[in-house]
Amino acid sequence: MAELETELPLLDELDRRILNALQADAAQTNADLATAVHASAPTCLRRVKRLTDLGVIEKQVAIVAPSKVGAGLTAIVEITLDNQAAERQTEFERLVADEAAVLQCYRVSPGPDFVLMVQVADMPAYNALVHRLFASHANVRNVKSFFSIHRSKFETRIAV
Repeated sequence: MAELETELPLLDELDRRILNALQADAAQTNADLATAVHASAPTCLRRVKRLTDLGVIEKQVAIVAPSKVGAGLTAIVEITLDNQAAERQTEFERLVADEAAVLQCYRVSPGPDFVLMVQVADMPAYNALVHRLFASHANVRNVKSFFSIHRSKFETRIAV
């Protein structure tokens, strides 16, 4: 697990406007971004590069509607391990990192050891994933799954 950052990068008001504008629409052109944040295009380009180099902007992506691409079942899965030693937790993280259906993996405390966000086509696909990843893994003690029946909010923006 990555070390927590002890020193936050200095963000001024222009940086914050840029981040908010990109979180709303990362596909806009640099010229459109500059207009939206009331800065020159070269300034925006330099600022976005700086924010990327600092790791403030991790990556820019397109958000795909799962139901439109045959991945309509969302599962929130709690995993408890038998052995919680650091190397066993890292081993589990490596196991799920290679699985495309696992979109997010969090070590959590207290409670289960991990919470996973999983996106699959349907229950048979989820069942296959459970058998492939969890049932065959000797260190997985408990799997508790919750299935989304309705998503009332989905947001990717972070207040800056």
